[in-house]
Amino acid sequence: MKRYTPRWLAASVRNKLLAMALLPLLVVFPLLVLAMAVWSHITYDRLLITKVRSDLAVARGYFDQVLIEVGSGTRGVAGSQRLLGALPTAGRNAPATPAQDTLRQRLDEARQELRLDFLLIYGTDGRVLASADGVPPHAALPADLRGLVPEATQAGAARAARLMRLDAASIAGMAPQLLPRLRIPLVSTRNAAPDTRRQEDRAMVVVSMQAVRDASGQVVALLAGGLLLNQNLDFIDHINRIVYPEGSLPFGSEGTATLFLDDVRITTNVRLFQDQRAIGTRVSQTVRERVLEQGQTWLDRAFVVNDWYVSAYDPLLDAAGQRIGMLYVGYLESPFRLVRLAMIGVMGLIFLAVMALSAWFSVRWARSIFQPVERMNGTMQRVEDGQSNARVGALPARDELGALAAHLDQLLDVIDDKTRTLQRWGEELDHKVAERTRELEASNASLQLAQQQLVKSEKLAAIGQLTASIAHEINNPIAVMQGNLDLIRETLGEHSQPVRAELRLLDEQVERMRLIVTQLLQYARPTEYAGYVETLDLNRTVDDCLVLVAHLLAQTRIEVQRCLQATQRVGFNRQELQQVIINLLINALQAMPQGGVLRLETRDWVFSEGDTPKPGALLCVLDSGTGLAPGVQERLFRPFFTTKNDGNGLGLWISQGLLERYGGRLEASNRSDGPGAAFTVKLLTEPQAPAAVNTRDGRPGG
Repeated sequence: MKRYTPRWLAASVRNKLLAMALLPLLVVFPLLVLAMAVWSHITYDRLLITKVRSDLAVARGYFDQVLIEVGSGTRGVAGSQRLLGALPTAGRNAPATPAQDTLRQRLDEARQELRLDFLLIYGTDGRVLASADGVPPHAALPADLRGLVPEATQAGAARAARLMRLDAASIAGMAPQLLPRLRIPLVSTRNAAPDTRRQEDRAMVVVSMQAVRDASGQVVALLAGGLLLNQNLDFIDHINRIVYPEGSLPFGSEGTATLFLDDVRITTNVRLFQDQRAIGTRVSQTVRERVLEQGQTWLDRAFVVNDWYVSAYDPLLDAAGQRIGMLYVGYLESPFRLVRLAMIGVMGLIFLAVMALSAWFSVRWARSIFQPVERMNGTMQRVEDGQSNARVGALPARDELGALAAHLDQLLDVIDDKTRTLQRWGEELDHKVAERTRELEASNASLQLAQQQLVKSEKLAAIGQLTASIAHEINNPIAVMQGNLDLIRETLGEHSQPVRAELRLLDEQVERMRLIVTQLLQYARPTEYAGYVETLDLNRTVDDCLVLVAHLLAQTRIEVQRCLQATQRVGFNRQELQQVIINLLINALQAMPQGGVLRLETRDWVFSEGDTPKPGALLCVLDSGTGLAPGVQERLFRPFFTTKNDGNGLGLWISQGLLERYGGRLEASNRSDGPGAAFTVKLLTEPQAPAAVNTRDGRPGG
């Protein structure tokens, strides 16, 4: 391996110090600038949206006030005695009389006073009695306005005017002089919804229908007045002056207001060209869908005709609650965007200046650190080259580095002295090594003998396990023999007397075999012996056991799923815990001969019985086999109980005994989430002390 020389080390220290000094400047400052830019962008946008929301509230308030004023004005005219006195007798149609001329004059004065576009009075039969603009007599009430008659004639609280969308025929029947304002050529607009029309000839009208009543309260006529919003420039300019008075928008931004009939601008102060208003242009399809189709208020940036505006669109509803248009207010975004960019640029310049100044101070500070380090490094390089008398000497700095250089010189003096002492000790050590070598050879011989004894012990342990297994298998034929002997004795009855001695001899031999088997089983009974207790990682122990049964898994079509989430360690003997887990794994494999899913789950567990809760962990072994048959669960942990043709019924019993010895438990049940059985092993972090464990060496005691 290539040696890292002290000279290279000094260069590395210098580079690291420079990096540490400049890292906050080159990384943190740019990130801070970026964070401030993002924050200012989000905050600035929110401020702009808040501003346009308040502007929309002002415009909507004025628009609603106009509806109220039109309604209250026409209601005042309808209730005046002058109008009632000028009506024809009983409000019926009659030939023109001086009274009717007075009525027309009164309507014209009222229309001019209320600044309405039309004002008509109809008889109770729906025919025109008179109008302020010379509508032909006996013209019928338009069908679109007939729906307002029941509300107008109903006694009750006063109502405001209604917003309505009327066709050209309805306008011609009430105010033919307004027809030119209805003809609005449609202008091709980018991003607008497709439309085959070439002209907008419908009208958006503020209409008020009021009943004229005589002294007895009977309705004798209907007064209809209204305001046409198509190309009503005075109306929209007044809204714009209210919302955006002169000087209210900074940075040269301009405020605009617009009324839409559906998606067509019917009156606006947005400019298409320098002196031409954008009447006839259409709103974008996105805004149309949001406001007219979904009925939501738009508060966001929007491209209006030829520039980006911070915009607010609010739907307008007619008397039937249908969305017939939109009210819009907004202001140019570009001045605010330029100001925001300028602010970010100024902040960036300030940060750059701060970064440059900080970098200069940081480099000077770093140089005051790595120059003494380089000097110390050069001294160590000379010492390594054989100049044992090389020293750093005094440094100008009186800080920690100066103290470190003095300590280094002192250390080099001590090393020089100790080196001579070590050389003397080295000679003495050579003699002692020779003596220790001879002693080590003798120790090696003893170690080899101990290893041989250990191998012998392991072989004896394997023989003991084999003996226990054989003893388990002998139990079955012993039981068969004993059962047959009892059956022979019962069947023969008195005829068994001639062979009674032989039968007794057989009983004695069977009992002797049972005694021998019992003695053999004692070598395999875990309840009589305990091993070393260790603090084990349950997850790792499960993985180790899967490796031990990997050869069995390879012969099956079983998928293993693991969800090992236990964090608590458990106190147990490693071999005995592996014996328990492997036994459960083998049982699960045998329960799924046709294949399936073996799921292993571990998690933390708290033993809550008693006064003090005890932490621990548990393992769940879940198979997808047929599960536990009814009645099996109660006898599952009894010795010699088995559901297998070749089983001995000791595996689960031994496992349960091992777990109970250390304060744990083994539980079995059918799975609740599907077919199969679930075996749960619950272990404690601090196990209960085994009853027969010699605490001096941890081995089974008497």
